[in-house]
Amino acid sequence: MATFAETNFGTMDFKDYYKILGVERSASADEIKKAYRKLAIKYHPDKNAGNKQAEEKFKEINEANEVLSDVEKRKKYNALGANWNQYQQQQQGAQQEGFDWSKWSNAGNGRNTYSTQGNAFEGEGDFSDFFESIFGGSDFRTSRKVQRKGHDYQVDAEISLEEAYHGTTRRMEVKGKTLQIKIRPGVKDEQVLRLSGKGGAGTNGGPAGDIYITVRIPVDPLLIRTENDLHCNAPVELYTAVLGGKQVIRTMKGVIRIDIPTGTDNGKVFRLKGMGMPVFGKTGEFGDLYAKTTIIMPKDLSAKEIELFTELASIRKKETNKTIN
Repeated sequence: MATFAETNFGTMDFKDYYKILGVERSASADEIKKAYRKLAIKYHPDKNAGNKQAEEKFKEINEANEVLSDVEKRKKYNALGANWNQYQQQQQGAQQEGFDWSKWSNAGNGRNTYSTQGNAFEGEGDFSDFFESIFGGSDFRTSRKVQRKGHDYQVDAEISLEEAYHGTTRRMEVKGKTLQIKIRPGVKDEQVLRLSGKGGAGTNGGPAGDIYITVRIPVDPLLIRTENDLHCNAPVELYTAVLGGKQVIRTMKGVIRIDIPTGTDNGKVFRLKGMGMPVFGKTGEFGDLYAKTTIIMPKDLSAKEIELFTELASIRKKETNKTIN
């Protein structure tokens, strides 16, 4: 077996895989997976063509995930980390008892005793000297036949609020594939939908990747959405607000008439139960619709109307004085 000195790794720096993925040392497997996926999407070569820095970052996060997503690799890496200061002192010529590099290094042995976890992206490999000195020799990459999941792809789908209410479909072209994407009722703005197995082909018999669709819903001019509830303005004529009556308002279920009680104030909010958005993935469940009254003042009053308003004002003044006295 080659010694560490023979592998020419004497100036090798310790790689902090936890820092690379932006997680704590106590991070769970799920936290590591989420952190890796987020960074891999950000730095994926498909999104950063020609960007060498992004390419190196992509390789670095794949290497970190290669170790931290594998129970045995992570255990060995954590143990090595605790002894790294001893190794550095040894390399600087200090007398350091208890540190045996041969326990950690696989350099030059041409063997890899650890299985590789399937990752969400192709293009892993090109591991650093640090990685290969611990987990594999010079032929580490060429000797393994690892099943890898294919590329994940990301696309956007813009739909209207009304389409989000009723549900809709979109025909999309993704990497040469024509897909009919079904969007269920109640989907939210920026919600991400997953099409399993519709992404890039896997390697060495690995599963196909996925397609992630981010739904974009522009602001509706008449209806404002808050989670599963809807909010709208209900313009009410002054006469209707004073005397009571019916008012027409638009809902996702069509135009309806609501009762306006006598003496309704400007800004009064009416709650229409079950007239909001469908709850995504839950059949028969809906939010509510909140209609806020906006009193419409009459314009271009006729002489007769002005006369009647003047009379009403006089009557109101007399009635108010009676109450005060």
